[in-house]
Amino acid sequence: MGYINLIIFIMIFVLGCFGSGLSEVEKAESDRQNEAIEVRIDSLLALMTIKEKLGQLNFVVGDLFNSGPTVMTRPSDKFDSMIRRGEITGIFNIHGAEYIAELQKLAVQESRLGIPLLIGADIIHGFKTVMPIPLGEAASWDLEAIERSAVLAAREASAGGINWTFAPMVDLSRDARWGRVAEGAGEDPYLASTIAAARVRGFQGQDIASDSTLAACVKHFAAYGAPVAGRDYNTVDMSEVQFRNNYLLPYKAGIKAGAASVMTAFNEFNGIPCTANNWLLREILREEWGFDGVVVSDWQSITEMIAHGYSENDLHAAIQSINASCDVDMMADAYLKLGEALESGQIDEAEVDHAVRRVLRMKFNLGLFEDPMRYTSPKREENRIRTEEARRFAREIAAKSICLLKNEKDLLPLDDGEFTIALIGPFASDRAEHNGTWSFFGEPQDVVTIEEGVKQKLKKAKLLVAEGTDMYKSDEKKFQEALDIASRSDVIVACLGEAAVQNGEAGSRADIRIPHHQRKLLKALDELDKDIVLVLTHGRPIELSWESQNIEAILASWTLGSEAGNAIADVLFGDHNPSGRLPMSFPRHVGQVPIYYNAKTTGRPYEGNYDEAPEERVYRSKYRDVKNSPLYPFGYGLSYTQFVYGDLELSSKSLAGSDSLVVSVNVKNTGGYDGEECVQLYIQDVVASITRPARELKAFKKVWLEKDQSKTVSFALSSEDLKYFHPDNGWIAEPGQFKVYVGENSETSLTVDFYFESYAD
Repeated sequence: MGYINLIIFIMIFVLGCFGSGLSEVEKAESDRQNEAIEVRIDSLLALMTIKEKLGQLNFVVGDLFNSGPTVMTRPSDKFDSMIRRGEITGIFNIHGAEYIAELQKLAVQESRLGIPLLIGADIIHGFKTVMPIPLGEAASWDLEAIERSAVLAAREASAGGINWTFAPMVDLSRDARWGRVAEGAGEDPYLASTIAAARVRGFQGQDIASDSTLAACVKHFAAYGAPVAGRDYNTVDMSEVQFRNNYLLPYKAGIKAGAASVMTAFNEFNGIPCTANNWLLREILREEWGFDGVVVSDWQSITEMIAHGYSENDLHAAIQSINASCDVDMMADAYLKLGEALESGQIDEAEVDHAVRRVLRMKFNLGLFEDPMRYTSPKREENRIRTEEARRFAREIAAKSICLLKNEKDLLPLDDGEFTIALIGPFASDRAEHNGTWSFFGEPQDVVTIEEGVKQKLKKAKLLVAEGTDMYKSDEKKFQEALDIASRSDVIVACLGEAAVQNGEAGSRADIRIPHHQRKLLKALDELDKDIVLVLTHGRPIELSWESQNIEAILASWTLGSEAGNAIADVLFGDHNPSGRLPMSFPRHVGQVPIYYNAKTTGRPYEGNYDEAPEERVYRSKYRDVKNSPLYPFGYGLSYTQFVYGDLELSSKSLAGSDSLVVSVNVKNTGGYDGEECVQLYIQDVVASITRPARELKAFKKVWLEKDQSKTVSFALSSEDLKYFHPDNGWIAEPGQFKVYVGENSETSLTVDFYFESYAD
């Protein structure tokens, strides 16, 4: 540890111990600890040169040629001199306990002030044990499982030397063309908000300084999920009403859950790039919400403002960003130039000090000053990575994430009988693609293939396997081989979908169908007149209009990670009854996109019957060539059993003041399997001072029911659930009529009315 740092540490340790024998409430103890940290930060700031301060705002990548990780052993000494001079606050996308221990020793023993390093990484859906992509996990609608997934990811990643994750991504998105829907929780602000909070809790735990937790980073602030035309990095333009009622809510939920940091977005908002957007970063994030954690730019988003046409050069961009309250510069090296701006008076040193204080505070909160080596134990790395516990859970949450979209003739579940199964498609035996987007740390050899998962289920049935086509192009030889094998089978399981690079960052697609060469294969298989189960591997809603008409059974399996094959086999053979529900609407045609359930009505709603008269020329809000409705709506998902809902019951026909209104419904499992139902509650504000969505999700519960079992499911509504943002009046709940809907998805017809009277008694 640097000698000055050691002296300060001893001083603050003594201060922290003073009065330790007193009996105090937890908050008072926390306040004392925070005060001690602030005293120590003051001492460090007083000792720091301008260059050292700016170094604490400079974050660099371990591999300059891509945003993936470097190897686990020490690759080079390229950072050593920068660390010794205090020119970097940390490094991201590196891992390995021994390597990071060497870097931390340099920082605390050979730099002047001995300030430890942040080690960041994109731990998006697991570390070495890869979990389903976040959109897949969102399809589970299981908040406990999602939180547990983040807990296990943090446990593994922290054992690998990492202390800061650039997750969760909480960007609301209604446009399936945008590739990064794979990283989020879908189209609904309530579901996305509850998931954002669960992920933050999972990453950070009860003690962010634990050696098994990570500092979370809510991203990308703000509205990154609404790019024009669904094209990544593109402009975002929306009203404040839309922004505050929908897109802003998941960020706020993540911050309320205690997220240590926030990442800015690449896009502009209201004509100003987000990384220098004072209204977003200072007025909303800092002042309205009181967030005093670290704000970090996205990769080079500071200097990208030159291309936006907002900044003249690197220095100008750095000045704009620091003045807007962006603390850390990721990979642009622009903040290192701020010394010139300080000398010329273009920025105030107090602004730099505020940023440095927030960075140092996060390092203190992580426990890095007290024990810089807490994340660098090779023994812990060996024992915590790829554990049996993590593998079991990965299989469990992967199965929970699968959505059954169609099951004609009750084709599923399959049984292990005297028949032949043809497993066809490029995803049948592939390993790497099941890790999916943002899985740099996962290794292909650890993935269970669909073929391997299915084989473990079979004792009697015969399994034939063929690739049918390459991942990215047709192969006539493979095509014919697949048709030959399929012709000799009793049932075909077609494993098709998107490769990992076809979604995620920079993975926008104008055509969101299954890729053409795979559709050609599927149509050829359909001509064999065999029963077909379509198992999709994908990172977004897929347009399945042809498949829904022609294929008997369809599983939306997302990209499931290390245990993909076992989880898919569990569902195929009925060891897990599917309970996943769609977190995004699946369109009938890409021309409907963006499509989402909580849209507003129009003055000319279409109320005709499209099936009977698609050609009618009526002056209503409709398409001439496709229905308005999605193919599969938000919240949709089938089960191997059936659930029947009784009538809705209200504890009262009205709601007033601080009272609660209880909504109850009886749900019965009338089918042949035990299963889990996701009971969803929506409301509609019928008449308001500004128009409101047709429906809004406000609550949901997952209920396990054995065959013939029934349960009463209850929800409590309060005035808080009725509030919305009004541009003139802020957050309000207005008196009037409301409808409440309860059922199996966003198109449920089970409804009852109630009245909100007022706040006054």
